[in-house]
Amino acid sequence: MILVVQNEIRPRFRYLGAEIPRFLPPSTEYILPDNDAAPSLAGVDALVISGSTAGVYERADRPWIDAGMELVREAVDREIPTLGICFGHQLVNAALDGAVEHKGPKHRFVEPTYMNDPLFENVSAAVPAVHGDMVTEAGQGMDAIASLTSDQSDSNYDYPLFATRHESAPVWTVQFHPELTDRVFDRIVADFGWTETDVSIEDVDTAPLFSNFCSLADVQHTVEHTHESV
Repeated sequence: MILVVQNEIRPRFRYLGAEIPRFLPPSTEYILPDNDAAPSLAGVDALVISGSTAGVYERADRPWIDAGMELVREAVDREIPTLGICFGHQLVNAALDGAVEHKGPKHRFVEPTYMNDPLFENVSAAVPAVHGDMVTEAGQGMDAIASLTSDQSDSNYDYPLFATRHESAPVWTVQFHPELTDRVFDRIVADFGWTETDVSIEDVDTAPLFSNFCSLADVQHTVEHTHESV
């Protein structure tokens, strides 16, 4: 069973995280901010941790973040295949003693430099980034597998830790949103704004990342677009 942990604090923005199960085999969704504790990992074959408009440094005001960090550490210890997306990328690294800082909103397509990792096979050069925080120090055991450097349209967007992978556990994290497609793109633009570049949503194909993760996690990738919520 694949467990999708939804971390969005505002129900009206949960539509983006709700796209994740569309790219996975049948899965169960757990809305962490609505619960007092992290979900059980019993029977979980793989774990996907979604984005959020919260910051991982808001632990004092949002106790569920500590629960999420404990979940990450348990998944690493048990070597449960894990994919962290955006806030999930930050949560995983912070849970492993990395650092996350607020750097200001970035809502645009970017073209990271991918390192040789099977997670990125057939993923488009351009990917959608929607975030305000960045991992500034990798968690223990986490190594960079994608980076981003400044370009003419945004001279302050250096991000050496744009994606990470654990050196021994089957854990991958990405700052971008592979679940963001043309189905929800206009809604994202309306809700968060967008910096125009010469890349359009039609140039982006990040869906292969999910099938790659399923292959790496050794779970059957037969997408039926069905899931349960807890």
